[in-house]
Amino acid sequence: MENITVNPETLNDLIQINNDRIAGYEKAIEELSPEDADLKALFVKMVGQSHKHKLALATAVQGSGTELETGTTTSGKIYRAWMDVKAVFTGHDRKTVLNNCEAGEDAAQKAYKTALEEEGLSADTRALITEQKADLRTSHDEIKALRDQTV
Repeated sequence: MENITVNPETLNDLIQINNDRIAGYEKAIEELSPEDADLKALFVKMVGQSHKHKLALATAVQGSGTELETGTTTSGKIYRAWMDVKAVFTGHDRKTVLNNCEAGEDAAQKAYKTALEEEGLSADTRALITEQKADLRTSHDEIKALRDQTV
């Protein structure tokens, strides 16, 4: 018989990944120079994207009766999505900030891929994770394109 659970542990891991992503972009926003207003707008949009993803994941976790994760990953079962956000963005130029953001986006993609490899995901959970992974892939590609345009 197929296990069709909500997989709250996997969803909580993804909530933590999104918390990491929010913290990373918020730190990046603080470190941007005034001439990088375009990046600030993009990063604010990505923070909102992760808040939206967290809400959907949290709704699924709460429906399972499991306690919701509120922190960021420390050693994460799935994968540490964002590097040490306190150190990464300090005093770097635009290209470095974009390189670091792309690395974080790569890690988020890996975390979502790993989550999709979990056995016994319910169809609803799999669909939610697949949709969010695709949404984050678009953000990754946007960051990469901006990085590639930067000299």
